[in-house]
Amino acid sequence: MTSQLFTPLQIGRHSLANRITVAPMCQYSAVDGSMSDWHLMHLGTLAISGASMLVMEATGVTAAGRITPYCPGLYSDANEAAMKRVADYVRSISPILLGVQLAHAGRKASSHRPWQGHGPLQANEGAWDTLAPSALPLAAGWPAPQAMSKDDMRQLTQSFVQAAQRAARIGLDFIELHSTHGYLLSEFLSPLSNKRTDEYGGSLDNRMRFPLEVFRAIRAAFPAERFVGAKISGTDFVEGGFSPDEAVAYARALKAEGCAYVTVSGGGVVLDAKIPVGPGYQLPFAERVKKETGIITGAVGMITDPQQAEAIVAGGQADFISLARAMLFNPRWPQHAAVSLGVELAYAPQYERAAPKVWRPGRTLGKIS
Repeated sequence: MTSQLFTPLQIGRHSLANRITVAPMCQYSAVDGSMSDWHLMHLGTLAISGASMLVMEATGVTAAGRITPYCPGLYSDANEAAMKRVADYVRSISPILLGVQLAHAGRKASSHRPWQGHGPLQANEGAWDTLAPSALPLAAGWPAPQAMSKDDMRQLTQSFVQAAQRAARIGLDFIELHSTHGYLLSEFLSPLSNKRTDEYGGSLDNRMRFPLEVFRAIRAAFPAERFVGAKISGTDFVEGGFSPDEAVAYARALKAEGCAYVTVSGGGVVLDAKIPVGPGYQLPFAERVKKETGIITGAVGMITDPQQAEAIVAGGQADFISLARAMLFNPRWPQHAAVSLGVELAYAPQYERAAPKVWRPGRTLGKIS
Protein backbone atom coordinates (compact mmCIF):
# COMPACT_ATOMS: atom_id res chain seq x y z
CA MET A 1 0.00 0.00 0.00
CA THR A 2 1.29 3.46 -0.87
CA SER A 3 2.11 5.64 2.13
CA GLN A 4 0.01 8.81 2.11
CA LEU A 5 2.64 10.53 4.23
CA PHE A 6 5.02 10.27 1.30
CA THR A 7 2.71 11.55 -1.43
CA PRO A 8 3.23 15.00 -3.00
CA LEU A 9 1.31 18.08 -1.90
CA GLN A 10 0.77 21.18 -4.02
CA ILE A 11 0.94 24.53 -2.19
CA GLY A 12 0.44 27.40 -4.59
CA ARG A 13 2.80 26.89 -7.49
CA HIS A 14 5.16 24.72 -5.44
CA SER A 15 5.04 20.96 -4.99
CA LEU A 16 6.10 19.38 -1.72
CA ALA A 17 7.70 15.99 -2.27
CA ASN A 18 5.98 14.59 0.85
CA ARG A 19 3.80 15.66 3.77
CA ILE A 20 6.59 16.01 6.36
CA THR A 21 7.63 19.57 7.14
CA VAL A 22 9.98 21.08 9.70
CA ALA A 23 8.47 23.59 12.11
CA PRO A 24 10.23 26.83 13.02
CA MET A 25 12.17 26.26 16.24
CA CYS A 26 13.77 29.07 18.23
CA GLN A 27 17.52 28.59 18.65
CA TYR A 28 18.38 31.79 20.57
CA SER A 29 21.74 31.87 18.80
CA ALA A 30 21.70 35.04 16.68
CA VAL A 31 23.97 38.04 17.19
CA ASP A 32 22.27 41.45 16.97
CA GLY A 33 19.48 39.80 15.00
CA SER A 34 21.85 38.13 12.52
CA MET A 35 21.95 34.37 12.05
CA SER A 36 25.21 32.71 13.05
CA ASP A 37 27.25 29.61 12.26
CA TRP A 38 24.92 27.67 14.56
CA HIS A 39 22.15 28.28 12.04
CA LEU A 40 24.29 26.91 9.21
CA MET A 41 24.71 23.68 11.15
CA HIS A 42 21.17 23.49 12.52
CA LEU A 43 19.28 24.29 9.31
CA GLY A 44 21.75 22.44 7.12
CA THR A 45 21.19 19.28 9.14
CA LEU A 46 17.41 19.61 8.90
CA ALA A 47 17.57 20.40 5.19
CA ILE A 48 19.00 16.96 4.34
CA SER A 49 16.54 15.08 6.57
CA GLY A 50 14.17 14.07 3.78
CA ALA A 51 11.47 16.54 4.84
CA SER A 52 9.87 18.57 2.06
CA MET A 53 9.58 22.02 3.64
CA LEU A 54 11.65 23.89 6.23
CA VAL A 55 10.50 27.00 8.10
CA MET A 56 13.25 29.07 9.65
CA GLU A 57 12.59 30.15 13.22
CA ALA A 58 10.48 33.09 14.42
CA THR A 59 12.22 36.16 13.06
CA GLY A 60 11.54 39.62 14.42
CA VAL A 61 10.52 42.31 11.96
CA THR A 62 11.92 44.90 14.38
CA ALA A 63 14.66 44.68 17.00
CA ALA A 64 12.07 45.26 19.73
CA GLY A 65 9.93 42.48 18.26
CA ARG A 66 12.42 39.75 19.08
CA ILE A 67 11.64 37.39 21.95
CA THR A 68 15.20 37.60 23.30
CA PRO A 69 18.34 39.54 22.38
CA TYR A 70 19.54 36.31 20.74
CA CYS A 71 16.63 35.82 18.34
CA PRO A 72 17.08 36.50 14.61
CA GLY A 73 15.60 39.51 12.89
CA LEU A 74 15.05 40.70 9.35
CA TYR A 75 15.11 44.45 9.94
CA SER A 76 18.63 45.41 8.82
CA ASP A 77 20.98 44.88 5.91
CA ALA A 78 23.26 42.85 8.22
CA ASN A 79 20.34 40.58 9.18
CA GLU A 80 19.46 40.11 5.52
CA ALA A 81 23.02 39.26 4.54
CA ALA A 82 23.35 36.74 7.37
CA MET A 83 20.08 35.01 6.48
CA LYS A 84 21.03 34.94 2.80
CA ARG A 85 24.28 33.21 3.74
CA VAL A 86 22.29 30.51 5.53
CA ALA A 87 19.69 30.25 2.76
CA ASP A 88 22.36 29.98 0.07
CA TYR A 89 24.06 27.23 2.05
CA VAL A 90 20.81 25.28 2.41
CA ARG A 91 20.17 25.69 -1.31
CA SER A 92 23.64 24.29 -2.07
CA ILE A 93 22.94 21.01 -0.30
CA SER A 94 19.19 20.41 -0.57
CA PRO A 95 16.13 20.96 -2.80
CA ILE A 96 13.90 21.49 0.27
CA LEU A 97 11.38 24.35 0.13
CA LEU A 98 12.73 27.06 2.42
CA GLY A 99 10.86 29.86 4.15
CA VAL A 100 10.90 32.09 7.22
CA GLN A 101 8.40 32.76 9.97
CA LEU A 102 7.95 36.52 10.37
CA ALA A 103 6.95 37.59 13.85
CA HIS A 104 6.67 40.18 16.56
CA ALA A 105 6.81 38.96 20.14
CA GLY A 106 4.53 41.63 21.62
CA ARG A 107 4.41 41.58 25.41
CA LYS A 108 6.53 38.39 25.46
CA ALA A 109 9.52 40.27 23.99
CA SER A 110 12.54 41.40 25.99
CA SER A 111 12.92 37.98 27.63
CA HIS A 112 15.72 35.71 28.74
CA ARG A 113 16.65 32.61 26.81
CA PRO A 114 14.90 29.51 28.23
CA TRP A 115 18.08 28.11 29.73
CA GLN A 116 18.71 31.47 31.44
CA GLY A 117 15.37 31.67 33.21
CA HIS A 118 12.84 32.48 30.46
CA GLY A 119 11.51 35.47 32.42
CA PRO A 120 11.60 39.17 31.52
CA LEU A 121 14.91 40.98 31.17
CA GLN A 122 15.65 43.53 33.86
CA ALA A 123 16.83 47.10 33.20
CA ASN A 124 20.45 46.20 33.97
CA GLU A 125 20.22 43.30 31.53
CA GLY A 126 19.30 45.39 28.50
CA ALA A 127 15.51 45.23 28.77
CA TRP A 128 13.49 47.20 26.24
CA ASP A 129 9.92 48.51 26.13
CA THR A 130 7.35 46.14 24.67
CA LEU A 131 4.18 46.63 22.63
CA ALA A 132 0.80 44.91 22.82
CA PRO A 133 -2.82 45.58 21.89
CA SER A 134 -3.52 46.51 25.52
CA ALA A 135 -1.34 47.50 28.47
CA LEU A 136 -1.76 44.16 30.24
CA PRO A 137 1.31 42.35 31.64
CA LEU A 138 1.82 38.75 30.62
CA ALA A 139 1.88 37.62 34.25
CA ALA A 140 2.87 38.76 37.72
CA GLY A 141 6.43 40.05 37.66
CA TRP A 142 6.29 40.97 33.97
CA PRO A 143 6.29 44.63 32.87
CA ALA A 144 3.19 46.23 31.43
CA PRO A 145 3.56 46.68 27.67
CA GLN A 146 2.66 49.88 25.87
CA ALA A 147 -0.79 49.72 24.26
CA MET A 148 -0.27 50.22 20.55
CA SER A 149 -1.58 53.37 18.90
CA LYS A 150 -2.86 53.27 15.36
CA ASP A 151 0.35 54.97 14.28
CA ASP A 152 2.31 52.16 15.99
CA MET A 153 0.24 49.67 14.05
CA ARG A 154 0.85 51.42 10.73
CA GLN A 155 4.59 51.54 11.40
CA LEU A 156 4.71 47.88 12.41
CA THR A 157 2.78 46.83 9.32
CA GLN A 158 5.42 48.60 7.26
CA SER A 159 8.12 46.70 9.17
CA PHE A 160 6.43 43.43 8.20
CA VAL A 161 6.36 44.63 4.58
CA GLN A 162 10.05 45.52 4.62
CA ALA A 163 10.92 42.13 6.13
CA ALA A 164 8.86 40.42 3.42
CA GLN A 165 10.76 42.35 0.78
CA ARG A 166 14.03 41.25 2.34
CA ALA A 167 12.81 37.63 2.34
CA ALA A 168 12.02 38.00 -1.37
CA ARG A 169 15.50 39.35 -2.11
CA ILE A 170 17.06 36.47 -0.20
CA GLY A 171 15.15 34.15 -2.53
CA LEU A 172 12.99 32.34 0.03
CA ASP A 173 10.15 30.22 -1.33
CA PHE A 174 7.56 31.31 1.20
CA ILE A 175 6.75 33.29 4.34
CA GLU A 176 4.84 32.06 7.36
CA LEU A 177 3.10 34.70 9.48
CA HIS A 178 3.31 33.94 13.20
CA SER A 179 -0.05 34.49 14.88
CA THR A 180 -0.08 32.05 17.78
CA HIS A 181 1.79 31.17 21.00
CA GLY A 182 0.88 34.44 22.72
CA TYR A 183 2.99 36.71 20.53
CA LEU A 184 1.71 40.01 19.20
CA LEU A 185 -0.78 38.96 16.53
CA SER A 186 -2.30 36.29 18.75
CA GLU A 187 -2.49 38.91 21.50
CA PHE A 188 -4.73 40.89 19.17
CA LEU A 189 -6.81 37.80 18.43
CA SER A 190 -7.36 36.72 22.02
CA PRO A 191 -9.97 38.42 24.21
CA LEU A 192 -7.73 37.64 27.18
CA SER A 193 -5.01 40.02 25.99
CA ASN A 194 -6.98 42.40 23.77
CA LYS A 195 -9.20 44.76 25.79
CA ARG A 196 -9.28 47.56 23.22
CA THR A 197 -12.43 49.62 22.79
CA ASP A 198 -11.72 50.83 19.25
CA GLU A 199 -12.24 48.98 15.97
CA TYR A 200 -9.36 46.61 16.82
CA GLY A 201 -10.97 45.16 19.95
CA GLY A 202 -14.18 43.55 21.12
CA SER A 203 -15.79 41.37 18.46
CA LEU A 204 -13.84 38.68 16.62
CA ASP A 205 -14.06 40.72 13.41
CA ASN A 206 -12.38 43.59 15.24
CA ARG A 207 -9.75 41.41 16.94
CA MET A 208 -8.87 39.84 13.56
CA ARG A 209 -8.58 43.21 11.88
CA PHE A 210 -4.90 43.95 12.56
CA PRO A 211 -3.57 40.41 11.92
CA LEU A 212 -5.45 40.39 8.61
CA GLU A 213 -4.11 43.84 7.71
CA VAL A 214 -0.59 42.55 8.34
CA PHE A 215 -1.20 39.41 6.29
CA ARG A 216 -2.68 41.44 3.43
CA ALA A 217 0.34 43.76 3.40
CA ILE A 218 2.82 40.87 3.38
CA ARG A 219 0.95 39.07 0.61
CA ALA A 220 1.03 42.24 -1.53
CA ALA A 221 4.76 42.75 -0.87
CA PHE A 222 5.90 39.19 -1.59
CA PRO A 223 6.17 37.87 -5.17
CA ALA A 224 2.87 36.40 -6.37
CA GLU A 225 4.50 33.18 -7.57
CA ARG A 226 5.67 32.41 -4.03
CA PHE A 227 3.30 31.59 -1.18
CA VAL A 228 2.42 33.01 2.21
CA GLY A 229 1.01 30.87 5.01
CA ALA A 230 0.28 31.38 8.68
CA LYS A 231 0.64 29.64 12.00
CA ILE A 232 -2.51 30.09 14.02
CA SER A 233 -4.01 29.11 17.36
CA GLY A 234 -6.72 26.50 17.61
CA THR A 235 -7.40 27.57 21.19
CA ASP A 236 -5.90 29.46 24.12
CA PHE A 237 -6.69 26.47 26.39
CA VAL A 238 -8.35 28.93 28.79
CA GLU A 239 -12.03 29.61 29.43
CA GLY A 240 -13.02 32.84 27.70
CA GLY A 241 -10.00 32.83 25.43
CA PHE A 242 -9.57 32.37 21.69
CA SER A 243 -11.75 29.40 20.78
CA PRO A 244 -11.88 26.65 18.13
CA ASP A 245 -14.89 28.41 16.57
CA GLU A 246 -12.79 31.57 16.25
CA ALA A 247 -9.87 29.58 14.82
CA VAL A 248 -12.15 28.39 12.01
CA ALA A 249 -13.33 31.95 11.33
CA TYR A 250 -9.77 33.30 11.33
CA ALA A 251 -8.53 30.56 8.99
CA ARG A 252 -11.45 31.23 6.65
CA ALA A 253 -10.62 34.97 6.62
CA LEU A 254 -6.94 34.25 5.95
CA LYS A 255 -7.86 31.96 3.07
CA ALA A 256 -9.96 34.74 1.55
CA GLU A 257 -6.88 36.99 1.66
CA GLY A 258 -4.78 34.47 -0.28
CA CYS A 259 -3.25 32.49 2.57
CA ALA A 260 -1.85 29.27 1.11
CA TYR A 261 -1.93 27.16 4.28
CA VAL A 262 -2.32 27.30 8.03
CA THR A 263 -0.52 25.26 10.67
CA VAL A 264 -2.72 24.97 13.75
CA SER A 265 -1.06 25.15 17.14
CA GLY A 266 -2.25 26.96 20.28
CA GLY A 267 -1.66 28.22 23.78
CA GLY A 268 0.87 30.73 25.08
CA VAL A 269 -1.35 33.77 25.63
CA VAL A 270 -1.34 33.15 29.38
CA LEU A 271 1.33 31.26 31.27
CA ASP A 272 -0.93 29.30 33.64
CA ALA A 273 -3.13 27.62 31.01
CA LYS A 274 -3.79 23.95 31.73
CA ILE A 275 -2.74 22.38 28.44
CA PRO A 276 -3.47 18.63 28.12
CA VAL A 277 -0.19 17.72 26.47
CA GLY A 278 -0.14 14.29 24.89
CA PRO A 279 0.29 12.60 21.49
CA GLY A 280 -1.51 14.69 18.87
CA TYR A 281 -3.06 17.00 21.45
CA GLN A 282 -3.40 19.87 18.95
CA LEU A 283 -4.75 17.65 16.17
CA PRO A 284 -8.51 18.11 16.79
CA PHE A 285 -8.17 21.85 16.14
CA ALA A 286 -6.30 21.30 12.86
CA GLU A 287 -8.84 18.70 11.76
CA ARG A 288 -11.73 21.05 12.37
CA VAL A 289 -10.06 23.95 10.56
CA LYS A 290 -9.31 21.75 7.55
CA LYS A 291 -12.80 20.27 7.33
CA GLU A 292 -14.69 23.53 7.81
CA THR A 293 -12.57 25.87 5.68
CA GLY A 294 -10.90 23.68 3.06
CA ILE A 295 -7.59 25.50 3.52
CA ILE A 296 -4.43 23.37 3.32
CA THR A 297 -3.78 22.55 6.97
CA GLY A 298 -0.76 21.38 8.94
CA ALA A 299 -0.87 19.52 12.25
CA VAL A 300 1.55 19.91 15.16
CA GLY A 301 1.75 18.75 18.75
CA MET A 302 3.55 15.62 19.98
CA ILE A 303 3.59 13.89 16.61
CA THR A 304 6.52 11.53 17.03
CA ASP A 305 5.71 8.18 15.44
CA PRO A 306 5.60 7.37 11.69
CA GLN A 307 2.41 5.31 11.99
CA GLN A 308 0.77 8.16 13.90
CA ALA A 309 1.78 10.64 11.19
CA GLU A 310 0.62 8.29 8.45
CA ALA A 311 -2.78 7.90 10.10
CA ILE A 312 -3.20 11.68 10.39
CA VAL A 313 -2.64 12.26 6.67
CA ALA A 314 -4.37 9.09 5.45
CA GLY A 315 -7.39 9.86 7.62
CA GLY A 316 -7.74 13.38 6.24
CA GLN A 317 -7.22 15.06 9.62
CA ALA A 318 -4.50 17.28 8.15
CA ASP A 319 -2.71 17.74 4.85
CA PHE A 320 0.78 17.70 6.34
CA ILE A 321 2.55 17.32 9.64
CA SER A 322 4.89 19.90 11.11
CA LEU A 323 7.63 18.40 13.29
CA ALA A 324 9.59 20.28 15.92
CA ARG A 325 11.11 18.50 18.92
CA ALA A 326 10.96 15.13 17.17
CA MET A 327 13.28 16.60 14.52
CA LEU A 328 15.66 18.04 17.09
CA PHE A 329 15.88 14.65 18.78
CA ASN A 330 16.16 12.74 15.51
CA PRO A 331 17.16 14.91 12.52
CA ARG A 332 16.76 11.87 10.25
CA TRP A 333 13.14 11.33 11.28
CA PRO A 334 11.71 11.48 7.72
CA GLN A 335 14.25 8.98 6.40
CA HIS A 336 13.63 6.62 9.32
CA ALA A 337 9.87 7.03 8.87
CA ALA A 338 10.20 6.08 5.21
CA VAL A 339 11.94 2.84 6.18
CA SER A 340 9.23 2.06 8.75
CA LEU A 341 6.49 2.67 6.17
CA GLY A 342 8.18 0.76 3.36
CA VAL A 343 9.04 3.80 1.25
CA GLU A 344 12.30 4.56 -0.56
CA LEU A 345 13.49 8.09 0.08
CA ALA A 346 16.40 9.89 -1.52
CA TYR A 347 19.49 10.60 0.55
CA ALA A 348 22.19 13.18 0.05
CA PRO A 349 24.74 11.37 -2.14
CA GLN A 350 27.33 11.60 0.62
CA TYR A 351 24.96 9.59 2.85
CA GLU A 352 23.53 7.12 0.33
CA ARG A 353 25.60 4.27 1.70
CA ALA A 354 23.82 4.74 5.05
CA ALA A 355 20.44 3.64 3.62
CA PRO A 356 19.49 0.43 5.47
CA LYS A 357 18.75 -1.38 2.19
CA VAL A 358 22.44 -0.93 1.34
CA TRP A 359 24.18 -1.74 4.58
CA ARG A 360 21.56 -3.88 6.37
CA PRO A 361 19.79 -5.87 3.63
CA GLY A 362 16.54 -7.43 4.71
CA ARG A 363 16.29 -5.46 7.96
CA THR A 364 14.38 -2.32 8.93
CA LEU A 365 14.75 0.29 11.62
CA GLY A 366 11.43 -0.65 13.19
CA LYS A 367 9.19 1.65 15.16
CA ILE A 368 10.37 5.19 15.90
CA SER A 369 9.19 7.03 18.96
